[in-house]
Amino acid sequence: MNFLAHTYLSGNNEEIIVGNFMGDYVKGKDYRQFPDLIKKGILIHRDIDSFTDTHIITRRSKQQLAARYHKYAGIIIDIFYDHFLASLWDRFSAIPLNEFVNSTYDLLKRNYKILPAAIKMWFPTFLENNWMLAYQTVDGIELVLERMAANTSLPDHASYAVEVLRNRYNTFREDFLEFFPLIIQFLEDKYQIDISSQKSENTG
Repeated sequence: MNFLAHTYLSGNNEEIIVGNFMGDYVKGKDYRQFPDLIKKGILIHRDIDSFTDTHIITRRSKQQLAARYHKYAGIIIDIFYDHFLASLWDRFSAIPLNEFVNSTYDLLKRNYKILPAAIKMWFPTFLENNWMLAYQTVDGIELVLERMAANTSLPDHASYAVEVLRNRYNTFREDFLEFFPLIIQFLEDKYQIDISSQKSENTG
């Protein structure tokens, strides 16, 4: 799961959303320095990552990319799954995607001071490129992967990843649709957060 899914899977509490968003950048026991609901968001982030990385469905997805990406295949699947969440957004939320994303950006800007220094380094670019909304299209996914390769240790195989996505689109989509309700149920049961209430009654 990437930024869009982590945000969505936080439910409706703003502090949990902030904690979940920055979870990758808070290591070890450092989460203890934050307020309780921020801490909860960080722990939810870690459980999302653990549940996703070890699940049989996501492992199946990762195998589609392992030949080129090896240990980084999971990062690509996180991005792919955010694409399917964005492109199928109306199935999961009654709030329009653009409204949800802009609300998230506003929330993060209001809480900028609490964000880890590593996030602050790329946060302006994240906003400028409207990263979370870019997940909605395959071209946007390619842009995200190119930017990640330029700024992280992720190998620069964006064109290859997008080719695989296009060629096996329905397979990845089916994996996502099978997996995503499972992680929602897992988080609702463990953390007593209400994620499903975001879903539109008209989308089934």
